[in-house]
Amino acid sequence: MSSLLKACVILIFMFSSGMAYSASLEEIQKQAEQGQAEAEAKLGSMYLLGWQGFEQNNEKAATWLEKAAKQGLVDAQVMMGALYDRGIGVKADRKTATKWYEKAAAQGHGTSQAILGRNKAAKGSVQFSYQAMRLNAARSIPREYAKRFLMKK
Repeated sequence: MSSLLKACVILIFMFSSGMAYSASLEEIQKQAEQGQAEAEAKLGSMYLLGWQGFEQNNEKAATWLEKAAKQGLVDAQVMMGALYDRGIGVKADRKTATKWYEKAAAQGHGTSQAILGRNKAAKGSVQFSYQAMRLNAARSIPREYAKRFLMKK
């Protein structure tokens, strides 16, 4: 058997058995514990979704995501706004949610700007309910943004 073929067989075994994957989980956890914002957001997302063997834990998810958000990671800031809006892993607090949306909006995040009523496209002749938009966004953001973090390399 050629060395290339042997290497392919070993890699297939590692991925199918989860060995290569668990090493990357350990690396993410290590980086998060060292304060790397992207890794903190990924770890928080894993807890939020109960992903790949992680037991779903909204409080741990919020803790890790807040660490990332405090470092200025815009998508983590948006997630914190939604978590506070809905009371997921934290006590529901509209003022704190608004603070996180404002931080993200200050970085140019379009959805946050719309949630805060600062989206120019929604103004004008169209009847638009920012309250309904904020409620819908708070429902969908946590899961969708968590998936987004987990898809990043």
